[in-house]
Amino acid sequence: MTTLPRPTAALSADEARRIALRAQGFLGAPDRRSGVRGVLRHLGAVQLDTISVLARSHELIPYARLGAVGRKTVDDAYWTTGSSGAPPARPHAFEYWSHAACILPIEEWPHFAFRRRAYRDRPHWSHDLPDGAYDQVIKQLRTEGPLTATELGGAKKTSEWWDWSGTKVAVERALMYGEVVCVQRRGWKRVYDLAERAVPATLLHDDLDDTECLRRLVRLAGQSLGVGTRADIADYHRLKGEQVDAVIADSGLVPVEVEGWSKAAWADPAALATPPRGRHRTTLLSPFDSLIWDRARSERIFGFTHRLEAYVPKPKRVYGYYAMPVLAGGRLVGRVDPAREGGGVLVARQVTLDGLKAVPAVAEALVEAASWVNCTTVRVERVDAPELREPLVREVTRALTDALR
Repeated sequence: MTTLPRPTAALSADEARRIALRAQGFLGAPDRRSGVRGVLRHLGAVQLDTISVLARSHELIPYARLGAVGRKTVDDAYWTTGSSGAPPARPHAFEYWSHAACILPIEEWPHFAFRRRAYRDRPHWSHDLPDGAYDQVIKQLRTEGPLTATELGGAKKTSEWWDWSGTKVAVERALMYGEVVCVQRRGWKRVYDLAERAVPATLLHDDLDDTECLRRLVRLAGQSLGVGTRADIADYHRLKGEQVDAVIADSGLVPVEVEGWSKAAWADPAALATPPRGRHRTTLLSPFDSLIWDRARSERIFGFTHRLEAYVPKPKRVYGYYAMPVLAGGRLVGRVDPAREGGGVLVARQVTLDGLKAVPAVAEALVEAASWVNCTTVRVERVDAPELREPLVREVTRALTDALR
């Protein structure tokens, strides 16, 4: 039986919540000088997803922390650009499997060597790899330079989204092995390149053993979370619990006791050194935001249960297709299921509010989001508590008027 170390500090539930908010960039002055790349380095991973309602999730992540940063600025910060057939400039980030498909700081390439090795040793795959397809993809990239799956010969065999072509299977396998990397996108399509050509030479190695890789990722997860349980830390980069156990004592994180948490917790010592203070952000959150990645953690810290319902049949949805939690005052105070219509209209198709006190914050979040996506009007449709619809409409109208002054 493993003996847990004695906690070095005791935190109240409120202190833990504020530490988590600061660690995720929602408490205190935003680091606008470092911009989007600073957000990426601070979080350690930004999840990708194809759904685009207000914007795609990787755009919503920096917006939620920095405010109305330009969407082109976001893309330029993540992905390098280069003319067709020519290698891009030195990358700042790469795409790989972390919490899910994520954008990761390029400096972390060496620390995912453990996962690349695991994929190379994997005996079973969901898609069969046709004979010769892998070598052909590598040869084509070496000869022609960075290419999309379409340029390599096609991404799909049929119109079904899951039915990858042999070329797509090969290039995705090569990406997982680390022989190929994505540091660039064109029109939302991944651009694949040889890692030996795209990854800076100082980072292009698998020299670190699994223990060193895991120690680094556990420490990064702890820093990005501020404070978390073993399960929280493991979930951040989708590690196994036993992998966390093997390295956490040497990770630099310190054991703490948190009021109301039934499980042992660890914290970033830097987060404990200074009490979290400053201004709270009021914003809509992507359902894929790392603040609320883990449902159990969100329930424990915020008393808030959230589930993405985009893949739930419409009759069974409770909060809407792409319900976005609303963060205000360090609390999750409601949800908005948004849409955009022609003529510059942001539609709040369904709104859930934590009582009348949440109305001003939800209105503020809606109006700021509308401005960010170039909408000049906000229309509120359904409010789950009908008596709150009129107060919300009035507050949205007032906020819009103030924004136009």
